[in-house]
Amino acid sequence: MSRAAGVAEVTDADFDVEVIGAELPVLVEFTADWCPPCRQMAPVLSALAAEEGERLKVVQLDVDTSPATTNAYKVLSMPTFMLFRNGEPVRAMVGARPKRRLLEELSDVL
Repeated sequence: MSRAAGVAEVTDADFDVEVIGAELPVLVEFTADWCPPCRQMAPVLSALAAEEGERLKVVQLDVDTSPATTNAYKVLSMPTFMLFRNGEPVRAMVGARPKRRLLEELSDVL
């Protein structure tokens, strides 16, 4: 998986603890090694995690190694970004995007 620096990886095994049970809102990137746009998003996610870490938890989930979570949220395209708040998905966005646009799309739910 194209890991973003400073961004934790979550799996089927710890998704409930790390995402559903998190105190902060959590932005999950559903990603895969074979996905070029996912690799483009790594520096964006790293910057987002560094700048918004007090307000937002940013994690990545590899769809190939965590199929149960991927299927549970009906994720079909990579990258898919899903924002969870209080254990519930409140926003989903598909496709790579610049950090500014990602922040705009998250601003009303953060």
